[in-house]
Amino acid sequence: MAPPTDETGIPIDALDFYEDLAVENSRAWWHANKARYTESVRAPLEALLAALEDEFGPAHVFRPNRDVRFSADKSPYKDHQGALATTARGMGFYVQVGADGLMTGGGFYPTGADQVARLRAAVDAPRSGQDLERLTDVLVGQGFELDGDRVATRPRGVAADHPRLALMRFKSLVAKRGHGAPVWLSTPEVVDHVRADWRAVRPLVEWLTEHVGAGELRR
Repeated sequence: MAPPTDETGIPIDALDFYEDLAVENSRAWWHANKARYTESVRAPLEALLAALEDEFGPAHVFRPNRDVRFSADKSPYKDHQGALATTARGMGFYVQVGADGLMTGGGFYPTGADQVARLRAAVDAPRSGQDLERLTDVLVGQGFELDGDRVATRPRGVAADHPRLALMRFKSLVAKRGHGAPVWLSTPEVVDHVRADWRAVRPLVEWLTEHVGAGELRR
């Protein structure tokens, strides 16, 4: 991972890179622009993550290519670059750069079938469920959006009048904030903004780490 420098920032060309990729998402285009990806996207993101490592630990930068084996969309490359500082596999603090700009957040996507059951059990239990409700209400009040895969109505066996039905519907849970392309994106101030967002979502990440944890069963 690149070391932090005084020049830490995400250049606007990172956003332009993904706008251009959307026009021609092909291996030929990617290989012709690989150096640009490294310089404008990956290296600046790694420098940002290195600057945050003292507080949040090392982060994993996801592969830029898509797994198209089971997808009708055969575009070979993702339309964004994401990274996760993990507290458990598939869980932790997230940052993403794409054509729409910067996105930050935290939460989890299940890596094991047992995690959804533990999530719902913890939401159902009065003490842990009320704790989650309070901290997600705070995040929404701060401008974060709750997102994740969820069932359309309610999980099987859950009463229609469950006091936390909205949370019971989630199969994965993240709190995210889209920043777009603010003036500070390409400056060292980006570190402070991402750090502030990750600190804000820390109670959610800690709740998920404690009550859901890593997946033990394959999906």
